[in-house]
Amino acid sequence: MQHEELTKAIIGAAMRVLNELRPGLDEKLYENALVLELKAGGHTIEQQRQFPVSYRNEHIGMLIPDLIVDGKVIVDPKVVTAFNESHIAQMVGYLAITGLQVALLLNFKFSRLQWKRVVREAVDD
Repeated sequence: MQHEELTKAIIGAAMRVLNELRPGLDEKLYENALVLELKAGGHTIEQQRQFPVSYRNEHIGMLIPDLIVDGKVIVDPKVVTAFNESHIAQMVGYLAITGLQVALLLNFKFSRLQWKRVVREAVDD
């Protein structure tokens, strides 16, 4: 599994954040706490990094993932009842635009952390 150790470290950090803050807060609070927890673990975090998006060679806007950990994994904290297809599709799009291979959806809604790993399929050129 690609970036398995890193994704395990991110999930562990998210569990520590949820155990301390408890469920019921805003996504941004969990995101900011997760940044602190991951930095304390020696990870490099890019928060709200901007990626230009083009269509037919024209700039159409910016993609801004919540977190990128160690330049390898996109992390998207959520507070939702359940992950749905649009959450997964969003991560697939983020992976395509950033060129990264792995994303993690983290759900802080309940007392037990939920997560979903999303992997970009290899594309033959």
